[in-house]
Amino acid sequence: MYLPKNYESSTKKYPVIYMHDAQNLFDSKTSYAGEWNVDETLDSINAKVIIIGIENSDGKRMDELTPFKNAKYGGGKADDYLEFIVKTLKPKVDSTYRTKTNSQNTAIVGSSLGGLTSFYAALKYPDVFGKVGCFSPAFWFNRKQMNDLMEQTNDFKTKVFFLCGDNEGDADVIRDMENVEHWVNTKRCECKKLNKKVIVKGGQHNEKLWRENFKKAYLWLF
Repeated sequence: MYLPKNYESSTKKYPVIYMHDAQNLFDSKTSYAGEWNVDETLDSINAKVIIIGIENSDGKRMDELTPFKNAKYGGGKADDYLEFIVKTLKPKVDSTYRTKTNSQNTAIVGSSLGGLTSFYAALKYPDVFGKVGCFSPAFWFNRKQMNDLMEQTNDFKTKVFFLCGDNEGDADVIRDMENVEHWVNTKRCECKKLNKKVIVKGGQHNEKLWRENFKKAYLWLF
């Protein structure tokens, strides 16, 4: 968890970002793939935001961060995971800390499978999550089901930051992300500037890419 530097001496309320893969957010000692440096980054810009990092259950990351079962890899239990966030975790956070509770002040951010489930969360809970950080999203895992779900979605007002590298090792990452972004643009005028797409030259599918672009995503979303 991250609290703004002046939280204890302030009476202000703050927006909240829920982030997956908490082991990798704050400390290289707990990380299994590198650190995002979330706390150092936010401190450096005196950010006025609360971060809630959610750890993976041991060995169950693929289950928790995938909305639908994949024929080859399984998974598909994100509904349970997101229900926990929305119905148990968020109410606890809002009752314990000084938070701005509406959707425009509640974001969900993740990378890879976490990017997939973050976007899914915006489709499933549009009144809860008004902002999404969608980093290197693994839309391939549930491509057909997500496309079907988007076709059934008539309205989409969520602000979305899309990010990937052009050297992620899977050519479909950019194509899938751009397809989703195109769908988003069909739901509202691009003039509203409610989504941003960043493709990093040479960027790879790793914590380095996400760490180096987290500040940009935060500043644009908030």
